[in-house]
Amino acid sequence: MKLDSTQKYNGSKIYEGSKNDQLETFRSNHTNQKLTTNQAVKVTNTDDSLKAGNRGPTLMEDFHFREKLTHFDHERIPERVVHARGFGVHGYFQVYESMKEYTKAKFLQNPSIKTPVFVRFSTVVGSRGSADTVRDARGFATKFYTEDGNYDLVGNNIPVFFIQDAIKFPDVVHALKPEPHNEIPQASAAHDTFWDFVVNTPETAHMIMWLLSDRAIPRSFRMMEGFGVNTFRFVNAEGKGRFVKFHWKPLLGVHSLVWDEAQKLAGKDPDYHRRDIWDAINMGEFPEYELGV
Repeated sequence: MKLDSTQKYNGSKIYEGSKNDQLETFRSNHTNQKLTTNQAVKVTNTDDSLKAGNRGPTLMEDFHFREKLTHFDHERIPERVVHARGFGVHGYFQVYESMKEYTKAKFLQNPSIKTPVFVRFSTVVGSRGSADTVRDARGFATKFYTEDGNYDLVGNNIPVFFIQDAIKFPDVVHALKPEPHNEIPQASAAHDTFWDFVVNTPETAHMIMWLLSDRAIPRSFRMMEGFGVNTFRFVNAEGKGRFVKFHWKPLLGVHSLVWDEAQKLAGKDPDYHRRDIWDAINMGEFPEYELGV
């Protein structure tokens, strides 16, 4: 590749040539234009929410954060913004041994008690009618129906995430979704808007390495790990707290599809993953996972 001249544009260097000339009609000059809220209040950036101290929680007085998330939450069509494609299964959870030393949560006390659960597996990007075997992160969300009330452990099959600050969540989802002018590509992150977000947000690097690995095309929901992703806190009866991470491990082991298999299955049987777990349960081959903390 030969790079032999540059010119200034919006304060940054770009390369001249035929491609540069073609792109000129699509460029917007935002020089001296300020970023604002919906109420035209100027903001310095849209990447960081207000925190209580260096490691504290997000403050609800951050009106830009609340406005941005509220706007995102109201972007509703008849299916979900994310995790539209999913499948749910009922079952039960039974702790191996009492966790009394670490937590006062009732469902983690008595090994003889079976706690009803509902688990929803899902892809993230695709619409409700998209294929099961696309390259994507998977949701692994568990609802425990405990004596103390419902406990929701929302997770993914990948232990890290694209962003660190929740204020960027609408941005990463907008980047992941199909292009707005043609609704292409469906159920795939491989398009320019997403890669623009990636190169401008270095913290995505870890998640991208997972997303481009075999973990992004599991062979079955029954052979897929789950992670709480975030760090949580256990508190025991004495009020002592400990930071914990949650990790579901399938008893069948972790297995993936190869890319050629995934593409063929998406065409021949877009319901492959939900059909697999449905048939397994109906044949008495009940999926099992161990919850590690």
